[in-house]
Amino acid sequence: MSLINRIALQYYSGRLRKIEAMAHGAEAMQMGELRRLMCHVSETAFGREHGLVAGTSYADFARQVPVRDYNAYSGYVERMLRGEAGVCWPGLTRWFAKSSGTTGSKSKFIPVSEEALRKCHYRGAQDVVAVYLRNRPSSGILSGKCLTLGGSKKIASEGAHCQTGDLSAIMIGNSPWWSQAFKTPRTEIALIDRWEEKLERLTEATVGERVTYLAGVPSWFLILLRHIMERQGVGDIQSVWPQLELFIHGGINFEPYRRQYEQIAPKGLNFMETYNASEGFFALQDDPSDKGMSLMLDYGIFYEFVPLDEVGQEHPSGAVPLWGVETGRDYAIVISTNGGLWRYMIGDTVRFTQREPYKIVISGRTKLYINAFGEELMIGNAEAAMRKACDATGAEVKEYTAAPVFMGLGTHGCHQWLVEFERRPDDMGAFARTLDKALQDVNSDYEAKRYKDITLDPLVLTEARPGLFFDWLKSVGKLGGQNKVPRLANDRTVMDELLKFNNRNN
Repeated sequence: MSLINRIALQYYSGRLRKIEAMAHGAEAMQMGELRRLMCHVSETAFGREHGLVAGTSYADFARQVPVRDYNAYSGYVERMLRGEAGVCWPGLTRWFAKSSGTTGSKSKFIPVSEEALRKCHYRGAQDVVAVYLRNRPSSGILSGKCLTLGGSKKIASEGAHCQTGDLSAIMIGNSPWWSQAFKTPRTEIALIDRWEEKLERLTEATVGERVTYLAGVPSWFLILLRHIMERQGVGDIQSVWPQLELFIHGGINFEPYRRQYEQIAPKGLNFMETYNASEGFFALQDDPSDKGMSLMLDYGIFYEFVPLDEVGQEHPSGAVPLWGVETGRDYAIVISTNGGLWRYMIGDTVRFTQREPYKIVISGRTKLYINAFGEELMIGNAEAAMRKACDATGAEVKEYTAAPVFMGLGTHGCHQWLVEFERRPDDMGAFARTLDKALQDVNSDYEAKRYKDITLDPLVLTEARPGLFFDWLKSVGKLGGQNKVPRLANDRTVMDELLKFNNRNN
């Protein structure tokens, strides 16, 4: 073990003991988080409105505060964006992470308090390194730098006091000066919002560095790594960075990308999944042999879980705290946080693979979506865009489904739309272009991924033969009002079955 690893593990020893304690002290740890949160919320307008005071019990908290999604919570967010202090968290909230995913608006703005940055997001990043070193004490990651690829959305002012941007940009912009010694590129390059310029500047700034690990979203990183390989004239990324050993990933399903990463890193690359979002850092993969991620319980977040079959009810009676969950069952996550979110349903669903320690896998979303490339395309976006395309072209759509076409070696990804028309548009190409533009108009993340075809190519429109969806449902014994083909899917299972059925019966 190197000297720097010995020093780091000694430094992290107390933290690692705390992480290990989560395995058997989950209920006490979570109740401690709730008590601290109640002390803070009692000083806010939200707390006064809901009768929350220091010492409010969990039972009273659950009875007095309804579960809300973003649309229901947005009124509080708008007050904070206008500069009103003490709305949902003491003091003035200055930072808001901007992301897509809501049905009613193109973007949502998630409040990020200074405490959430420090005790949740930054702590999560440090714990990832600590856990990896614990598992691999001979690792060389500390002998070099972490290449972080954050979002490319520009930090923007919102009113006199608030700023908005990608969470990654907020974290980079607020990181301490000394952290630059352990990461690349420099902050001014990391925050460039023009992707082509950022790609070139990242390449120039990092090829001469000793990069030992990567952290970011798989789809964006694959583009960067291929660009660097092309510029350097090499066939694998470890010819550029021989000491590269780890990719910390999250945000989208990694499995469609795993083979491509293994191909461009022939010496071998370790992978570590994290579950972090604008709303908080939730879980990390602490055992490389286990796909389950351990839920982190002392980041200033109190967790509840709503059984998936109860999602959509105004007052879900089945919302349970962590110690009330069952393994193998899908739950929607509900969080109360030190960022100022209270019984907030983030839209993700998880399945517990075990208890004590509590480990999860991300099982989906509470609503239909495609998020294969970080685009977070929700069913509301799809329906709105389809209406725009039909109105503009005079078409009428009977049924449709959409799924990702994953990146291949040397190819971009895209979305494929299989559409059965009641009335065909005069120009099928114009319909596809209009639909693609409408999707960009209603979803800022899809718009970013489609920018100059850098990550996503234009959508592929495939016309279904008349009666395809009815015939397919009949063939699988699912005719009836309660059975339908999913409009959006994050994998190609249904799409590929429909395409085979379409071709076989033409």
